[in-house]
Amino acid sequence: MNHTIYIPLDTSARSLGADAVAAAISAQAASRGVTIRIVRTGSRGAFWLEPLVEVATPSGRIAYGPVQPGDVAALFDCNFLTGGPHPLRLGIAAELDFFRRQERLTFQRVGVIDPLSLEDYLAAGGFRGLDQALAIGRARTLTEVIESGGRGRGGAAFPTGLKWRTAHDAPGADKYLVCNADEGDSGTFSDRMLLEGDPFTLIEGMLIAGYAIGAAKGYIYLRSEYPNAERVLAAAIAAAERHGYLGRRVSTTDFAFEIEIRRGAGAYVCGEETALLESIEGRRGQVRAKPPLPALQGLFGQPTVVNNVISLASVPAILAHGAEYYRDYGVGRSRGTLPFQLGGNIRYGGLVEKAFGLTLRELLYDFGGGSASGRPIRAVQVGGPLGAYLPETLFDTPLDYESFAGVSAMLGHGGIVVFDDTVDMARLARFAMSFCAHESCGKCTPCRIGAVRGVEVIDRILGDRDRPAAIALLRDLCDTMTQGSLCALGGLTPLPVLSALEHFPEDFAIRPRTHAA
Repeated sequence: MNHTIYIPLDTSARSLGADAVAAAISAQAASRGVTIRIVRTGSRGAFWLEPLVEVATPSGRIAYGPVQPGDVAALFDCNFLTGGPHPLRLGIAAELDFFRRQERLTFQRVGVIDPLSLEDYLAAGGFRGLDQALAIGRARTLTEVIESGGRGRGGAAFPTGLKWRTAHDAPGADKYLVCNADEGDSGTFSDRMLLEGDPFTLIEGMLIAGYAIGAAKGYIYLRSEYPNAERVLAAAIAAAERHGYLGRRVSTTDFAFEIEIRRGAGAYVCGEETALLESIEGRRGQVRAKPPLPALQGLFGQPTVVNNVISLASVPAILAHGAEYYRDYGVGRSRGTLPFQLGGNIRYGGLVEKAFGLTLRELLYDFGGGSASGRPIRAVQVGGPLGAYLPETLFDTPLDYESFAGVSAMLGHGGIVVFDDTVDMARLARFAMSFCAHESCGKCTPCRIGAVRGVEVIDRILGDRDRPAAIALLRDLCDTMTQGSLCALGGLTPLPVLSALEHFPEDFAIRPRTHAA
């Protein structure tokens, strides 16, 4: 009998020993004369259970985890290949409470299929969205995306369909689609998980977008720190080309589209769309002044749509099932789902895809299980290093764009970093300023100079050097950066600083001289 075993190839799982576990299972099976087939999948996103090993049985895929190489012999002794009992046995993976309570639209196949098997992707509903787009035409495809209420899954949350329509209607000899895979925010990993676990979903989303706007070329701007994702993505693109899903005649139609990977060099500012375009064109990654918007004059001076990975990967479900189906998820003007990423001091870290509308408290405790240290959670930063620090009094805020804007915060890419009650918020505020000073592209004065001066002013506060005047100066400096910076790096750096001042003023109180910088 040929037994099928599923082991993640995801970077997080590999860092926890998944490759060694796969090797140990292969060796153990060979020594016992057992025939097995190992399928390397993406991670399902429950990182505290990694490496998570699943075995196919007549009753479903039974999960065991976290498995280490030293556990493998005992697993074989307990007949785990047929779902036998063992202390690491978790039951049917899809029925685990952590996964059962999610709404997985974008990540429905991640951790389930072989990410490089086009056959698996098609069997799991892949390319149905593309087929539908090609059948209904460009105009109707644009309308479906607009009516779905889908918005960019980055900082601005701009309506995806409106950006596409702007580029579609703009005059230009050529049009381009750019996928921003420069996932550099702290506490974010959903792009990487999707690229490693279901790259064909991104390819399909890019094909739909390219078709809708009339582009023949797409670029994926991938951060250099993701070598495993690059390997998987490159192999998936090659497979799509071999099977006619990329090239001169996509799915035997007259639509031509190709995808090229461009590797970033580690500059955080290149996550900003115009700095990213500069980098693709071979220049230093510096922010462009707007207008013109990239949708009108972007890459190589032509109309260009820039969307991030999750924005594009959300599109196939919209076209496959219809705008109304997607719009039924979420609340208000925040439609669909967002893959939230739980990191920092959290007991159950990982990826949780939920419809907009649950509260931060539900995410932190119902899914995250509270802090890893067991101490009270004091602060949470949502939206990366430019996101606000939120206190416990705001944990009942619904996770949607408008509710977060109402408390001077942002969802951003859905990254959530948790801190317990031992954290020093004044020093976190200093880190936010120092991060901006380090990552600024240097083009505009408020960001280039303001962040450096901001670090100096916070050091005065930490050192109790004329604290009231220093705090007043810090607020004034933050206002200048917010109003005068060219892009979100300088414009949003004040958000974590001011939120720390607002919600945790006690951490900026007079300190003993021993704390002086």
